[in-house]
Amino acid sequence: MDVITIDTPQLGDRSYLVHDGTSALVIDPQRDTDRLEAAVRNAGVKITHVAETHIHNDYLTGGLMLAKAHGAEYLVNAADPVDYERTPVADGEVFQVGDLSVKAVATPGHTHTHLSYIVSDGQGQAVFSGGSLLYGSVGRTDLVSDDDTETLTRNQYASARRLVAEAVQDAPLYPTHGFGSFCSSGPAAQVDSSTIGEQARDNHALTDPDEDHFVSELIANLSAYPAYYAHMSPLNIEGPGPADLTVPESVDAGELGRRLNDGEWVIDLRNRVAFASNHLDGSVSFEYGDGSSFTGYLGWVLPWNDKLTLLGTHEDVENAIRDLSRIGIDSPDTATGGGPAEWAHGVPTAKYPRVGWDEVPRGSTGDEVILDVRRTDEFETSHIRGAVNIPVHDLPSRMGDVPPQRLWVHCASGYRSGIAASLLQRAGKDVVHIDAMFNEAESVGLPMAES
Repeated sequence: MDVITIDTPQLGDRSYLVHDGTSALVIDPQRDTDRLEAAVRNAGVKITHVAETHIHNDYLTGGLMLAKAHGAEYLVNAADPVDYERTPVADGEVFQVGDLSVKAVATPGHTHTHLSYIVSDGQGQAVFSGGSLLYGSVGRTDLVSDDDTETLTRNQYASARRLVAEAVQDAPLYPTHGFGSFCSSGPAAQVDSSTIGEQARDNHALTDPDEDHFVSELIANLSAYPAYYAHMSPLNIEGPGPADLTVPESVDAGELGRRLNDGEWVIDLRNRVAFASNHLDGSVSFEYGDGSSFTGYLGWVLPWNDKLTLLGTHEDVENAIRDLSRIGIDSPDTATGGGPAEWAHGVPTAKYPRVGWDEVPRGSTGDEVILDVRRTDEFETSHIRGAVNIPVHDLPSRMGDVPPQRLWVHCASGYRSGIAASLLQRAGKDVVHIDAMFNEAESVGLPMAES
């Protein structure tokens, strides 16, 4: 048995190609299936089965398209109310993929209908746990509804134990979530691989003997998750279509100016340093970089399905289009080039100060306010005394709550505060971007408050 991992660090997820040298099973494929197609060609195998562990909340699946393209069976839980033909799967069913035996194991918790798959080649096993058992933790249990969270958390506790009981101790564990995904919960381990036995020894879902304690602790530590999640499950139930990954022709300077004047979302992909020093007035900073934070925060902060225009180098625009397609944001317009002078002529430009902690006022004053745009749970753990907290993902809907004074904006690292500073300036606020690590603030004398 050979397992090939298709990593999507931009969303903190993994897909898997499992094969015996001839026949292959794909588990939890992302919407941009060309990466999997390349892996299949390189392995010289034929996809006979595509399986979903659950109806995903954090990305659009490529499973239906991949199964159709290869004439493969599409394994989806029989209890999922999908709008397309699939091979309905129930707990305990076994499928043959060439020489591989694939057993479905009901592991509710992340969703009510979650399945894991234990794959055996007669000599060993591999466990594909989706959003059930993760490295060091489990998938979050609050994505279905508030009313279901406690029940699903108890299910997750039981499911982790069942999965460990069903598999051999040395079986490698291959979760879909847990590599930075907001679908994970608890103290996820920063490791790249693990086994069932290692998780039985170290995972808090398996080492905590008190179910009530586990449930209360996990629920208490659940934090906010991206707003676009609300749209993923319904689209996955319908069956997503293919992604269009082509880079369109650049919009002309006049049209770009019109969009800025009309208040449309014009997204600058350059690094936040370049943006702070010079950008098209009214544009918003979502630094692309390696893309690891870009997709989640853009999908979280901006209104769903509003028209977007991306500004950046051809490479960054091309990568951003791919990343956004995974969460159903399709066909944005673009303007490629190195900066404002190449994107538009005669469009006003703007800038704002970018500083470190040593330049920040010591506490809020009448004319200066420190604005903390981290999540509420981060703020409650520790914050600068006197700071105001409005999470970056709430800013568009809470501009009326923003203090009128000059705003010194910070987050944990500078990435989210770069987004926030651009949104605030776009709304007419006087901003300073604190581009520094929060854990260094106290060392320069800023007074801290802790709950």
